[in-house]
Amino acid sequence: MPNPIIKFCLAILLLAVSAPGPARAEDPALAKLFADRGLEGTVVISSLRTGQSFVHNDARANRRLPVASTFKIINTLIALQERAIAGKDDTLHWDGQIHDFPDWNRDQTLASAFKVSCVWCYQELARRIGADVYRRYLQQTEYGELREPFALTEFWLDGSLQISAAEQVEFLRKLVRRSLPFDEFAYDTLRDIMLAEQTPAYALRAKTGWAARANLQVGWYVGYVETQAEVWLFALNIDVRGKDDLALRQKLAREALAVKGIFG
Repeated sequence: MPNPIIKFCLAILLLAVSAPGPARAEDPALAKLFADRGLEGTVVISSLRTGQSFVHNDARANRRLPVASTFKIINTLIALQERAIAGKDDTLHWDGQIHDFPDWNRDQTLASAFKVSCVWCYQELARRIGADVYRRYLQQTEYGELREPFALTEFWLDGSLQISAAEQVEFLRKLVRRSLPFDEFAYDTLRDIMLAEQTPAYALRAKTGWAARANLQVGWYVGYVETQAEVWLFALNIDVRGKDDLALRQKLAREALAVKGIFG
């Protein structure tokens, strides 16, 4: 018969393993930015070097939501690693189909496709990559949750692939540290095309996302800020009430970074 002390210790260990992680304290300065606009959402900001983090709405930060076009970050890495496209200036040829976004209605490079968030471009890359390759990379990188079965050219658009803001930040941490299964060319190319703004004080690398097909639409802005002293990772998502809210993704993220002194 098992020793009662051993049984008790095992029970305590199981409870510790199964219990959710401790909730992080609400950051009042970040909360005010959302409250002032009446927005439901979350933001996570975390130091690469120390792990110091600032969070608004910890419960939502750990809730998985449709990944939308933020998937283009890892999708770009996969496409480059698998040689589905040669590099940032390689051409994706437009088939003449008219899309709602005029910027999509022309030939694209990988760099321009990322910048204008061109859906048909990444759908073409998905056909070249294949479902099994996606499954492998998503498992290896522990990127969100992919629900089966999924449509090869739609899974990041239709809600089949979901991720939380906290998971986005942890993925970015591995991305910046280059601890993911990609080569230096893939990392260097992505780093180049993710650049959204550069000043003498910092470089901002980021990607928007808009889960427009969800019943409750979600807007994303995720990325990182490089300063001389540190790299700050961030992920923001909000409930999108209308198209006017889309501009608030970047605006609110920038205000959040500024209020924490990251933009100086």
